[in-house]
Amino acid sequence: MSSARDVPLLVTSASSSSEKRITPSWSLSILKAKLEPITGIPPSLQKLSLRLPGQKQVVLEAQDEGITQIGAWPLVAYAELHVSSLDPSSNLAIPPPADVPKYEMPAEIYSSLPDTVLAYKRSHKIGRFDPHASENQELKVNEMWKDIHERNFAVATRCILPPGNDRRGTIASIGLIPELPGEGPWIGVRLDEPTGKNDGTVNGRRYFECGMKHGVFVRPERVDVGDWPELGIGKEDSDLEEI
Repeated sequence: MSSARDVPLLVTSASSSSEKRITPSWSLSILKAKLEPITGIPPSLQKLSLRLPGQKQVVLEAQDEGITQIGAWPLVAYAELHVSSLDPSSNLAIPPPADVPKYEMPAEIYSSLPDTVLAYKRSHKIGRFDPHASENQELKVNEMWKDIHERNFAVATRCILPPGNDRRGTIASIGLIPELPGEGPWIGVRLDEPTGKNDGTVNGRRYFECGMKHGVFVRPERVDVGDWPELGIGKEDSDLEEI
């Protein structure tokens, strides 16, 4: 059974994504050992990065991983713990076998389980369980539009996508996308290089023109506009590692 002190994090890698409860008293070496079965990356090759909303990415590293506790870093429930490999060849995403059927748990069974994201949100009155959810969501959407206006977002404006600032492109669309979850505006970006998720379409509906994997849709806070020169494949600064 998990400790009351455990913090649920979203563990991601190039080929996996899952929820994991982390005990702050674990050492960094213990955490890496527990992440190996999830990511398939040996502890000696793991590079851990903690991605907190609205903050810069934090790299988890220490001179003595055997005694440095995970609680030394700011652990926030459902923050993203990204695991990359020091072996570049292992960071390539492995698609799941198309012929293997996936098990989908019935909603009523999932809803009855005590140790899930849904149960956590229900007990802490998060999201739709918050009695003020509708009012808070409206304020959040208004803040998104205000951010777009104040930072002079416009179609054809050059931009970068932090953290890392290693992906550059041009804003190609601004607005609502009913096909995507959540309320509020999305920023469609036509990337310089094929590091995106789509070709400017969502569920068959086109929002802008671009090549395959040159398109991505992100929230306004994930975009910084500016006079960023265009990247090209083969250029010195195109060393790269995201609807």
